[in-house]
Amino acid sequence: MPIFKRQGVNIHYDIVGDTGDWIVLTPGGRNPMEDVRFLADALSKEGYRVLIHDRRNCGKSDVSIVSGISEQEMWAEDVYALLDALDAFPVIAGGVSAGCRLSLLLATRYPDQVKGLLVWWVTGGRYAADFLGEQYYGQFKTAAEVGGMAAVCETEFFAERIQENPGNRDILMNLEVGYFTSVMQEWRDYFDAGADLPVIGATEEELRAIKVPTCIIPGSDDVHPRAVAVKLQTLIGDSQLCNTFDKADLPRIKKLPLDEIMVEARQRFVFHFVNFVRQQQAAGHW
Repeated sequence: MPIFKRQGVNIHYDIVGDTGDWIVLTPGGRNPMEDVRFLADALSKEGYRVLIHDRRNCGKSDVSIVSGISEQEMWAEDVYALLDALDAFPVIAGGVSAGCRLSLLLATRYPDQVKGLLVWWVTGGRYAADFLGEQYYGQFKTAAEVGGMAAVCETEFFAERIQENPGNRDILMNLEVGYFTSVMQEWRDYFDAGADLPVIGATEEELRAIKVPTCIIPGSDDVHPRAVAVKLQTLIGDSQLCNTFDKADLPRIKKLPLDEIMVEARQRFVFHFVNFVRQQQAAGHW
């Protein structure tokens, strides 16, 4: 699998499909690229080339703890540089949760380079900011303060990063505890500052400025409240809101085990996004 190096950081990526316009898909949380391969496979069959990648600090890519820029913004700058290196602009950007935030950042920062958005499970609100700030950064700051960088390496998340990429242990152990904890706080502050924004990481003015065709699938939990996706749809003029399941499906869906629900949800994501790109193609937009 190819590797893109930026600022000394190795970023693993893959391209699904050989020809056609470009789409970049980004998973949620700090999950690996494989989490969105199901959608990449489906969209490649529609004639697109789809870029998926392990962001820094995710999957098999290098750990990189850098002050002066939030992790979310760093991810957006990384994928911009990778897309530029692949001559993949203008691109359709898509993603779930953290991947949604990255896609919106790309669209607001580089409006001439993004020609469409496919986003699901939009993140916003005070609960999401507090929960994700602790999950992504707060717990690791505490681990470092209590047990140093060795304790950070032993946390479930960073132990997985070391297992996937053994060189990550040296990267972490070579960091000073004070520097690491200050960056964790800095990155957490980004979420705190975004708690009252329509979407974490983007102002109402920035979102209103997005003029490209956009498909939005809302979430239904406290981290991805439906109301946040509905608000996003009102701010982006050329956008559609598509429910994961119809109301008639809900009584049956609620009786299923979680893994079966997720299988059906993925099928619905594919259905909505494939239909959306077909609509845009038919209209001559893409």
